[in-house]
Amino acid sequence: MVLFLNNTGTQVTEFLMICFPGMQETQHWLSVVLAPLLVLALGANFVLLLTIRQETSLHEPMYYLLAILSMLDIILCLTVIPKVLLIFWFNMKTISLAGCFLQMFIMNTFLPMESSTFLVMAYDRYVAICHPLHYPSIITEKFVIYAAIFIVFRNFLATLPTPVLAARLNYCASNVVENCICANISVAKLSCGDIHPNKLYQFVSVWCLLGSDLVLILLSYCFILRAVKRLQSGGTATKALSTCGSHLILILFFYTLLLVFIFTNKAEKKVPSEVPILLNVLHHLIPPALNPIVYGVRTQEIKQGILKLFKYQF
Repeated sequence: MVLFLNNTGTQVTEFLMICFPGMQETQHWLSVVLAPLLVLALGANFVLLLTIRQETSLHEPMYYLLAILSMLDIILCLTVIPKVLLIFWFNMKTISLAGCFLQMFIMNTFLPMESSTFLVMAYDRYVAICHPLHYPSIITEKFVIYAAIFIVFRNFLATLPTPVLAARLNYCASNVVENCICANISVAKLSCGDIHPNKLYQFVSVWCLLGSDLVLILLSYCFILRAVKRLQSGGTATKALSTCGSHLILILFFYTLLLVFIFTNKAEKKVPSEVPILLNVLHHLIPPALNPIVYGVRTQEIKQGILKLFKYQF
């Protein structure tokens, strides 16, 4: 829908999201994969949150951080995937400008929040393994509160300009977004104005936020590996590595999928446009589905808490 202005042009009032441009007749089959993954992601994260809430032995900083990660996963899932499924199932392709920019804000803010949560969790494991005697005095409930404040405000302030810059553009041409979600550049390129500031700010903010997180996480694990090598007991070393193994698996998957998406998105002419779109959608779904499962399988305390929860319920 467009609103005509001064007989000289049109002003876009809503966007039409067509998802995969070259797969209009077959893209709905992707819902066969996306819908079960959404149910799995939401179900697993809600079970994990309920387990942490109900099991008093899990009322510790490490598990509070995991609860923060689960809440971020749920919000990201609900922000992106239901709209994609509505497009596939009911052809509900329209989205208001306000709804689009809200989705853009949540995606651009909560994804770096997840990265920052991984960073805080890496610091938690660093203190636990490299300075075990000081762990109870450093990693406290107050530390978790401060970490949560840091995660929210750092990423909120750094990513807020992205949707603001996009919303300030004049959309007077096509309103067809060749994407399943309101990605910044996919929307901004529909405007009649200069989008170079949008591209530049997104590039700088993404690499500053996620890049700095990744460097600090890798640095933490370098210190952890060095500390583990100094342990004389093989059993102690194995246990130390096992405690942070789940965390490292999820971090590698999170950043690997994100980097593949970024590079395929840059190689527009060499890679079909559907590939980065699909990777972007999956990045909002697969990590949220994997995070609680990996922790539930690899962390004995969580596994026991889940079993007790289901035993109590049924």
